[in-house]
Amino acid sequence: MDLTEARYELVISVDARRSGEYDDVDKQRMRERIYRVLEAAFTHAKVARDAVHMEDRGDGVLLSVAGRIAVTRLLGLWMVEVHENLRDENRGLRVPLGLRVGMHVGPVRHDGRGISGRAVDLACRLADSPLARRLLDAERADLVLVTSQSLYEDVVSSGGKFIEPAHYSSARLELKEGEVTAWFHLPGRPAPELPTAAPAAPDADRADDVDDARGADDVDDARGGDHVDDARRVDGEDRADGPGAHYTVHGDMSQHSDNVYQQPVHIGRITGDAGRQKG
Repeated sequence: MDLTEARYELVISVDARRSGEYDDVDKQRMRERIYRVLEAAFTHAKVARDAVHMEDRGDGVLLSVAGRIAVTRLLGLWMVEVHENLRDENRGLRVPLGLRVGMHVGPVRHDGRGISGRAVDLACRLADSPLARRLLDAERADLVLVTSQSLYEDVVSSGGKFIEPAHYSSARLELKEGEVTAWFHLPGRPAPELPTAAPAAPDADRADDVDDARGADDVDDARGGDHVDDARRVDGEDRADGPGAHYTVHGDMSQHSDNVYQQPVHIGRITGDAGRQKG
């Protein structure tokens, strides 16, 4: 294999919610559930295992899917299966498993230890972003999907089987490298109303602990009241809610709970009004 050549692949980063709160026994069970959810979804979506590269990340999984597999199948049927499998796993659990999934398409380099590249970095940062964490809690959801701007424009916006672009909402995320647009989707639900995001804590597990301390009442506040009113006001103007509503989110998204990604972020191709959903 020529390591100087990159393959254009779909990168999927999957992280578990509040993984630091699991003890050793429960963490092992959590990991088993994650793999059951993902592998069953690949089987039902008819994605051959030799088309998927999979790396264990302790509290999650990093994947890349070969370019010969249609991205629409992963964004559509595969995500539906992941969601349904996750709901099955969570039935009867006192603490439901929550997953954050980041997706981006770009050049990926493979070596004997795994995959690397800016596309990998961005997918991981999207899944681990403070806004993805807050949205999962605020909506009491099992799963949140975050896609890059280029993936939304090139694939999601055109729709397809099980792909509904009107059910995505965008946010401008401010990184050290500059601003990027990300698109957020809660499978099985309308376009989410995005909460305002607090600045990222230096340690991702500490950020989760802060969210725990806020309690259910504060989570409800994040879904409405003054927080939502502030999010609707942009550049001094009130903007109506709806699919594709835009919010500027301040905070450094480059922190990662178990892995530090220090390479520049690949923000993908941005055309026209990068923050506006196509009609």
